[in-house]
Amino acid sequence: MEEGLLRSLVWTDYRLALLFTVIIPIILLIWAFVQRAEFIQRLLIIYWRVSSLFAITIYILIAAWPIGFATGFFARLLIPIALWFWADLNEEIDDQPPRPLKLAVTSWRWAITIYSTLGALFALPFLRCAFVERAIQTPSCRIWIEPSLLFKQYIHPASRPEFLGFLGMTGLFIYVICLSYFILVRLGRQGRSAIQQ
Repeated sequence: MEEGLLRSLVWTDYRLALLFTVIIPIILLIWAFVQRAEFIQRLLIIYWRVSSLFAITIYILIAAWPIGFATGFFARLLIPIALWFWADLNEEIDDQPPRPLKLAVTSWRWAITIYSTLGALFALPFLRCAFVERAIQTPSCRIWIEPSLLFKQYIHPASRPEFLGFLGMTGLFIYVICLSYFILVRLGRQGRSAIQQ
């Protein structure tokens, strides 16, 4: 793929990610709190827990560590699963009368599912950047790091990339522990119910 086209697509992907994974969920969460829609609040809190892998990925990519390509890819897979996995929340949303909040949440769930799926397919060929030695030095892999470096420039201009990468790796370690606990312990106890027992 031509470098200019790839750069344009990667930046478009990051802009869409900002819209679908940050801006819209914040608006929906505030709206759900105002409307006291507890089931939607619960869904969005679960979403924020799972999608934190995107933030972790940004910090890892600031340090240009290859594992960031893998974490970004897996974030795209985990987000739709987290939004549709919970049988009790799906039933609660389906049982609600047609209201603007229900329509907005349902539309966003479908939009982010489509975005995440297409994004994962688009990122799949670049997953090699996480595993091939020195792949991170190739122009096609370096392009994926540029948005993270711009984030660093705006949010952490005085911080060293290695330190921010360390924060990302610390976050990844905690994330993996929490995800492992959920899969190995809580999932067996509560199944597809989001209500803790």
